[in-house]
Amino acid sequence: MADRLDGKVAVITGGASGIGEGTVRRFVEEGARCVIADIQDGPGEALRNETGAAAAFIHTDVAREQDVAAAVDFAVERFGRLDCMVNNAGILGAVGPIADTETEAWLRTLDVLLNSVFFGTKHAARVLIPQGSGTIINTTSTAGVRAGLGPHAYTTAKHGVVGLTQSAATELARHGIRVNAIAPGATVSAMTAYVATGDSADLDGASKRVNTKSPLGRPGFPVDIANAALYLASDESAWTNGAVLVVDAGGEVLGDRNSRFFGMDSQIVHEAGRAG
Repeated sequence: MADRLDGKVAVITGGASGIGEGTVRRFVEEGARCVIADIQDGPGEALRNETGAAAAFIHTDVAREQDVAAAVDFAVERFGRLDCMVNNAGILGAVGPIADTETEAWLRTLDVLLNSVFFGTKHAARVLIPQGSGTIINTTSTAGVRAGLGPHAYTTAKHGVVGLTQSAATELARHGIRVNAIAPGATVSAMTAYVATGDSADLDGASKRVNTKSPLGRPGFPVDIANAALYLASDESAWTNGAVLVVDAGGEVLGDRNSRFFGMDSQIVHEAGRAG
């Protein structure tokens, strides 16, 4: 199927690299025009040059409300409208034991991962409500639906993204606006490469180490998440609202395919751990 986003205009924060870049490329392939909103000028301009007239770049620090508002306004000025806001920009943020976490690092993490989603949702709604249509897609994480998969601040922020998504969906539906979230599992990108290998440029190394216990036997890539965003941005998802689409090869649902329980002798283990 081609041209699934024909005529639509999207703002994609964090659009210069990783999942955001993959989403820009996928949306453009399907006929959308995209605003790449990112703090990385070099990669942002390079992607704009590669995609030609279908995309534009604007320097955006998503932790600053005025920058996010400017990205929305830029889309309307440049392309005449806005149909989809993808609040995707992210960082790993503060790491380490909670007793040692610096407050400044905690607040910065929430600024980038959660407050930015509020800013994007707020200013997209400002344009989409009078229009009476549109979609907002927020990137959360499997760490936003289950604890223990990310650092404290990251997990807190990503849980907040889920709550904000569903709260905004209940309000904005009456205006014809759908708000949904995507919860990626470990996806090969510069950020996960840094975590997995210590080198943000080592994507090959990351692909060998990330999500190796996936039920599907391979790691996730930005295009896998971009395809989910494509569905949520398209008219095919016209009856999907307030959803959190987990994209992690089924890891959250299916668990470890090599679970130790699969190799045990057939038996019933009762509440106290007694077999019988």
